[in-house]
Amino acid sequence: MANAKDEVVKLLSLADIKIGGNRPFDIQVHNEKLYGRVLGNPELGLGESYMDGWWDVQRLDELAARLFSADIKSKLRLSPGLIKTVAVSTLLNRQTTRRAKSNASSHYDIGNDLYEHMLDKNIIYSCAYWKTAANLDDAQTAKLELICQKLHLKKGMTLLDIGCGWGGFAAYAAKNYGVKVTGITPAKEQVKLARERTMGLSVSIEQKDYREINGKFDRIVSIGMLEHVGPKNYKTFFEHCAEMLNDGGLMLHHTIGNNSSVNKTDPWVDKYIFPGGVVPSLAQIAGAIEKKLVIEDVHNFGPYYDKTLMAWHQNFVEAYPLLKHRYDERFYRMWNFYLLTCAALFRTRRMQLWQIVMSKIETSQSYESVR
Repeated sequence: MANAKDEVVKLLSLADIKIGGNRPFDIQVHNEKLYGRVLGNPELGLGESYMDGWWDVQRLDELAARLFSADIKSKLRLSPGLIKTVAVSTLLNRQTTRRAKSNASSHYDIGNDLYEHMLDKNIIYSCAYWKTAANLDDAQTAKLELICQKLHLKKGMTLLDIGCGWGGFAAYAAKNYGVKVTGITPAKEQVKLARERTMGLSVSIEQKDYREINGKFDRIVSIGMLEHVGPKNYKTFFEHCAEMLNDGGLMLHHTIGNNSSVNKTDPWVDKYIFPGGVVPSLAQIAGAIEKKLVIEDVHNFGPYYDKTLMAWHQNFVEAYPLLKHRYDERFYRMWNFYLLTCAALFRTRRMQLWQIVMSKIETSQSYESVR
């Protein structure tokens, strides 16, 4: 145990983090078995031990930011479990139609009440646009407006919203731009609430995977959905989008972006938050659209996701007394770990947020973007 503790103390010192220190990012250990657990399973040990209450810290986001900046993960040995995960992700398609529905349900069907309390008034579960906004509601509305303007929406157009969530963007576009929206999501609880929230509008919400939808549309949008497609399916996804896009049409994909091309995600995130999720790189996206689509514009506002996640975390913490009858203490700690470590990823620029506008190769007109 002493050797394990010494090794962990040495690793943490590289990020200027102390065990039992008095700074907000210093770790307070409640169970001495923590050290062996972290070294024995670096991919899951830290997160699972936090969920189990083995350690605490005042500012988990700052702790995580220091760990990411010091690249502590690269200094830990790969466990057999991670090696197996890499092999499985390389060989198998973890985002088939059936698996995609199961993956979506495991995260988005855990309870609409959680998301209604945590998110903004429009229940938008993706990075907000804080350029001129002072609060989450305004920042999310600004993001919806930005997307509408980048798509050059006009009254009477048809719009496909892939991964429409709880219908926030579909409702906004239909109300403010007079477009006819078809929204799809494989998550049944999202479908239920999205239909309620878009009632009376020119919006149709369907419980479908993107591979199950057909037709022709003037515009296509996906907001926070590309992360669920999977590397083995990027080409299929974009080819299908290109087939559904009318001549002269535009599409916009709002997605978390990876600095490197990978075929897996963090094991803790994969197990507890987004099963089967993989964040794409620009290289993977560009490779998947060759000879089919043209990239017209790439807009990176990744640092805004830090601010968005911290706003969600504040809402979640404040609302938890109303939610604790459904979500236990372990879930509370799990959600804290998820939101705050993700905020640190964007704070340290380990992850980006891209809005990518594309057109069909046949389109002849030039594209003018907005910011």
